Amino acid sequence: MQARDVVRVAELHQAAMGESLWARLGVRFLRELYLGLIDNAHFLAFVYEERVDGVDRVRGFIAGTQDGSAMMGEVFRRRFLILGVMAARGLLRAPGVVRPLLETASYFSASSVDGTEAVTAESMFCSFEPELRGKRVSGHINKVLFDDLLARGHRHVKVTTEVDNEGANRQLRSWGFEDRGRFTFYDKEMVRYVLDLEASDRVEPVSRHPAV
Repeated sequence: MQARDVVRVAELHQAAMGESLWARLGVRFLRELYLGLIDNAHFLAFVYEERVDGVDRVRGFIAGTQDGSAMMGEVFRRRFLILGVMAARGLLRAPGVVRPLLETASYFSASSVDGTEAVTAESMFCSFEPELRGKRVSGHINKVLFDDLLARGHRHVKVTTEVDNEGANRQLRSWGFEDRGRFTFYDKEMVRYVLDLEASDRVEPVSRHPAV
């Protein structure tokens, strides 16, 4: 993912996760957030691009981190002013976001995995155009992220999702992710998953993401 991709990535994020906290703050907030993320050394992200009507078009993306807590802290400190302004505008349109926004800071402690507290690598956001569903594109781009994390020395990767998100739960189990228990966040019941990257026969230590 590069700066040129941010506008399209923000649109895809908004379209797929419109009821999530960041999406409810608006596309402009998402653009500024991703502009900050792509410059952070902990951030790893890839876009899926196809030529459509003679033009290269970003049709999906995956975003992960080597250390989510450190990454978000650094990004919000560095871009506090612009993100604060964009968040304030979003809150005017969706005042109900105030309480979950205050809860956000507790995500990494709430989702920490018992017995594997050292797991800092995480797959955070993934979105594709609806027409790509069922074409195994998400499986391929997940592999790209997992390969990169293993190449950088991460033994495990964590993913969290809603308990009632049947599609996501099914895909994660098919990858070999292990259910590490439930937690509540944003008044939703969530499930923690962890994948042993070294033990997975689908993952290989290949880095395709340049160092920041």
